[in-house]
Amino acid sequence: MRVSMLRVLTGAVGLVLMGVGASLLSDVTDPTGVLVWLGGALVLHDVVIAPLVLLIGLVLVRRGVRGPVRGALLVAGALTAVALPVLLRPGKPANSSVLPLDYPRNWLLTLGVVATVTALVLAARGTRRSRRRPPS
Repeated sequence: MRVSMLRVLTGAVGLVLMGVGASLLSDVTDPTGVLVWLGGALVLHDVVIAPLVLLIGLVLVRRGVRGPVRGALLVAGALTAVALPVLLRPGKPANSSVLPLDYPRNWLLTLGVVATVTALVLAARGTRRSRRRPPS
């Protein structure tokens, strides 16, 4: 079975990020809040995001591009789920060092990157398919 270099690289980056997350958990003194947040994220993903993505992919997208679009929607949904607490928090915090960045802007930029990468993947697939077809 041949595995593409992109999948190997993506898996390696995922493993590194999981290691970073695990190392950050060592600083947590009360894991109850983390467990509640993780449980909520799991329910949000499995009950809301994944079914919506599958439904959108089934209804709106042609067969050839369904996979990349569903993947992009899953990533966008996960990014939104992670960003929701900051996005829904009204006003500025009392301590400016608590949330020092422009999170709504960064969230939108990240969604833009996801859309751009998806468009590039679809364009690359279209180019490969057009090369394989014999001229008519």
